[in-house]
Amino acid sequence: MKATNFTRKTVLAQQVRTAFSFAERLVGLICTADFRTGMGLLLVPCSSIHTWFMRYPIDVIFLDRDDRVLKVAHSVPPFRLGPVVRGATKALELPAGVCRATGTEIDDVIEFTFEE
Repeated sequence: MKATNFTRKTVLAQQVRTAFSFAERLVGLICTADFRTGMGLLLVPCSSIHTWFMRYPIDVIFLDRDDRVLKVAHSVPPFRLGPVVRGATKALELPAGVCRATGTEIDDVIEFTFEE
């Protein structure tokens, strides 16, 4: 799946995995050693995150049910608890620096598309 900032016409990630189950969301990126530009993880449902046992910082975009950005957490370091974001139904985890590079801000709309 591809994630695009529809508001700013910028690509956030071309390879987005989804985590729907409790176990998938709990593990998230913990077992990954590599999280390059172009990759992402969409957690559904999700209103808060943690980076316990991770090896690298991440950007996190918290989205409402209409995929509108409620909060952007920049470069969240390993072994941290992220914010609890009221109204968030999804969280998109991206490599650190992607949100600043794309200018992603609160009230932007994120679009998810499947490419063939």
